[in-house]
Formats: sequence, C-alpha cells, structure tokens
Amino acid sequence: MTARRLSTAVFLALAFVFAAAPAAAQQMVSVDRNEINMRSGPGTNHESLWLLGRGYPLQIIGHKGQWVQVRDFESDKGWVYRPLLGNKRHFVVKVKVANIRSKPSTRGGIVGKALYGDVLRTLERTKNWVKVQHEGGAKGWVARRLLWGW
Repeated sequence: MTARRLSTAVFLALAFVFAAAPAAAQQMVSVDRNEINMRSGPGTNHESLWLLGRGYPLQIIGHKGQWVQVRDFESDKGWVYRPLLGNKRHFVVKVKVANIRSKPSTRGGIVGKALYGDVLRTLERTKNWVKVQHEGGAKGWVARRLLWGW
C-alpha cells in the first residue's frame, strides 16, 4: 500500500471512531414517578421484577416501541415504559456508606451520610465530586467514585 493510501485509510478509520464515540456514550434516565415497575419484558403482561422509586437512575441499553431495556447500578436488567422516565440527574450510592461533605474535598466537614442504594439528587458537579441533596434533607458533596449514575 502506498503512503498516500495508508494515510487516507488511517484518516478514515480515525474519523469513523470519533464519529461513533458519541453514539457509544451511555444514555441515562431517571424514574419520574413516585414508583414504577421494572419488568421482565417490554409490556405490562410481563412479570414485575422490581419497584423503582422517584429519581432512581437507569442506563438505557435497548428499545422496543415505547419500552426501554435498562440496567441499574447492580447490573440488574429489565424493561420500563419510557413515558415514566425523565432526564433529571440523580446518582445512587454504590458503597456501604458515603460521607456527604461541606465542600468538595476530603477535608470538608461531614454534614451527613448516605447508605448503599440511596438515591441522591444532583445539584452540581465537578470532575471528581458531586453536590447532592439526600431525600433526608442533607445537602453537600460526595466523591464521584462512590456513586453510580450521571
């Protein structure tokens, strides 16, 4: 292969990779009702696997009509009706206990604690920290590595 053809081939390969990158990004949603069912298949005739509460974050992994296949922070998969979901950014705690701090640093005072599976509403984000509000009322910062979601 000539140098020119090789250059063209490399350019086209890189262009394809960069063009496909946004499509590969995970699409996140959150529950937009007080409670919804996560089902074993796309329809109300399928078994309810879990009851999910408001704000619970989910990753969309497939579609079938108005139903979306989703994955949660524990890698459980199921189907939910898309009109019951929203785009409000929430996180779920993926460790046993996460400290909620007064500032985005381990030097920030602890203003509260969140437990495994707690859903936290996102108020602000930096690269490594998320400012959240716990449903119990505590507002503060949690290290991003302790959370799953947006």
